[in-house]
Amino acid sequence: MLLLWQLFYSYVAKAWNSLSFFYTEEMKKPCIEADLVLTLIPLLESTDQEMLLHAGRAIGRICYDNRSLQEELVKVGVIPSLVRILTNYADSEPLVHVALLALYNLADLDSAKKALSMTKVAEQLVKQLRRAESHEKLEIVFEVLQALAENDALKVQLVDAGVPEVLSEILLRLQGSSQAEDTCIMKAASDLIVSLLLGDGNCLRMFQLGVVHQLLDVLEKQVQSGDTSVQQAALSALQSLAVPVVSKVQVLEEGVAERIEALLRAQSRPAQFKLLGTLRTLADGRADAAEILGQDPQLLSRLVQWCSVSDHSGICGEANRLLASILHHNRSQEVVKAIQAAQGVKHLVSMTTSEHAAMQNEALNALAIASAIDLGDLRQEIEEDKIKDTLEQLCSHSNADVARGATTTLQILRGETPH
Repeated sequence: MLLLWQLFYSYVAKAWNSLSFFYTEEMKKPCIEADLVLTLIPLLESTDQEMLLHAGRAIGRICYDNRSLQEELVKVGVIPSLVRILTNYADSEPLVHVALLALYNLADLDSAKKALSMTKVAEQLVKQLRRAESHEKLEIVFEVLQALAENDALKVQLVDAGVPEVLSEILLRLQGSSQAEDTCIMKAASDLIVSLLLGDGNCLRMFQLGVVHQLLDVLEKQVQSGDTSVQQAALSALQSLAVPVVSKVQVLEEGVAERIEALLRAQSRPAQFKLLGTLRTLADGRADAAEILGQDPQLLSRLVQWCSVSDHSGICGEANRLLASILHHNRSQEVVKAIQAAQGVKHLVSMTTSEHAAMQNEALNALAIASAIDLGDLRQEIEEDKIKDTLEQLCSHSNADVARGATTTLQILRGETPH
């Protein structure tokens, strides 16, 4: 009896598959009302590959774009069946394709993520990622991985299974390509790197794999070709990798800061904006990083130029904030003198009148530090830029932090002890 049912459903699945009936709502509705999907589910346990293929396609097409039915699928245990297909038939491209499409359609569901976290799906996705030869397959695996990376438990499993290593291999393989399909894959890989970052350990692992330099290679190529989508993805990944303290050390040791500075010479405003933010992230909390940046005459000269750029307020703001950050995190006389020589102090003064209180506070903090460290050299600029006049006005600012910062800086300039 069971065999007869299997033969019947196999025949029906083949017929529907060949006629593409399930793409129309008119034909999907009666199938749903008849609970055909739940009847087809047991066929996913079959050892007959043709049966699996057609049953999988039929189920996928009926459930496409139907969230309630997709939730029901997960509830009745479709996830383990799909992972079993990926595991047992990893060499069958048609079956793998069906399983991946099903996972793609289900992966956004929290219930599906929970069910997948109890399987070894990460290992199977890595296996398929390594052997993917077509852009289409790479794209669908990336889509599934991106959805799963939203779940912390699955994120850990993906990293442990070796997804970062495969991403590194893909970036290395495609970094010299200018084909549109390859740039899409590079963007997807860069986006996934950001999604997989979870704690200092993952960042360090990415560094050890050479991912940062591969991202810079991609960026150098794309800045020249003008593909802004790949630029933004690579820049976001780069900036995310620069956040943890352990990463900052690695960045300095591997000369990444120098490569970023070289990229700043490119005439891409979006790239310059993100790169300035990346340098500011590197300086954050690291006196040694801030010192390297603060004693680079070429970088300081360029920063000062950007501090007053009129065609991109974002770059202007980031340049000012980087100057302030360098002073805040290094606090050495050499850096103060270098910024003064580059004529950066007047821009910090202008920054105190920003419409953003956070930027005002950063500027006031930097000026207070510079004044406390090297007040003698700053006296001329204090007079020329009318710093005291600006600070006196800010002492009555509506923002309490700004008013407090202005008062403190003014006391230092007057030679008084801040209180």
